[in-house]
This record gives sequence, C-alpha cells and structure tokens, in this order.
Amino acid sequence: MKVLAIQSSPNLDGLTSKTAQAVLRGARVAGAETELVHLNKLNMKACIACEGGWGLCRREGTCILEDDFQALRGKISEADALVFATPVYWHDLSESAKIFLDRLRRCEVYADFRSFNGKKALGIASAGGSGSGAVKALLGLEDYLRRFGFEIFDLVTVTQKSKAHKLEMLEKAGVRLVNP
Repeated sequence: MKVLAIQSSPNLDGLTSKTAQAVLRGARVAGAETELVHLNKLNMKACIACEGGWGLCRREGTCILEDDFQALRGKISEADALVFATPVYWHDLSESAKIFLDRLRRCEVYADFRSFNGKKALGIASAGGSGSGAVKALLGLEDYLRRFGFEIFDLVTVTQKSKAHKLEMLEKAGVRLVNP
C-alpha cells in the first residue's frame, strides 16, 4: 500500500507537518510505502479559469498551466490513500491548499469526480494559538475530499492544546489506515 501525505503549511517543521508525519510513521510501521509532500515547496500557480472557466481542464481533464500541479495529481492517482493536512488561517484552509484544491476540482469535473473513488483520505486541520476555526476549516476540507470521490477514513482537528494526544492518535490512525 502507498500512502501520500500533502501538508500545506509554509512552516515545514510546524504542527501541520508534524501531524502528517505522525500518520506516515504509523503507516510505515504497518508496512506501507509513504511520501510527504510539502505543498509550499512546489511551484503551484492559481487557476486562471481559462476560456471563461471552460478550458482544457473541463474538456480533457488536464490543466494548461505549467507547474508542479500535474505531477502532484499523478502522485495522488498512484497512491492508495491520501493524508491532507492544512493549517487553519482565519477559520479556513491555507492559501496553498485552496490553490491546489481549486485546480484539482476543475480538472476532476472532466472525470465526473470519479478519479479517486475507492481511495481512502484522512483530513487534518491544525490550528495554533486559540485553536479557533479548526472545525470550520476541516468542514471545507471534507467537502473537497468527498467531492473528489475519496472514502473518508477520518477527519481530525489538532490544536496546540490537543497536540500531545492527537499526534499519538494520528500515528495509530496511520497503522489503521493501512491495516483496518
């Protein structure tokens, strides 16, 4: 089994990254091949809604922008499970998460949102400080994942106050993701 984690925080060693790493540690213990992608290290442009929003993405499922989007989309297709971790900014997903998910949404219209059917997904929203907005951000992430056809394995909020027990739980979730 192959588990891909995408973390969308600019802080490569912060709470969001640690949540994704915890899941991957558990998945490796269970025998999975794992990969962590730091979304902010990639060249990812915002959708330009080409041809009035009816461009090549909607007609053929490919994006005309030349960046790392298609390669990351291919990694998701090759994986058996996706872990998507986002920090919470103003009660919402990170900017890089929104840019990527918006482009993926446009391209997946072509496949009638069936490209990822049967693949498991674990969504994580991590909020620093007060922890405010984590649930709202996670709700948005859940909507994207469900629309893309993923089978939701779990949805988890993590805050500075809950990180000690949640990181431990996420590692166990990684094992269960691979060996239900």
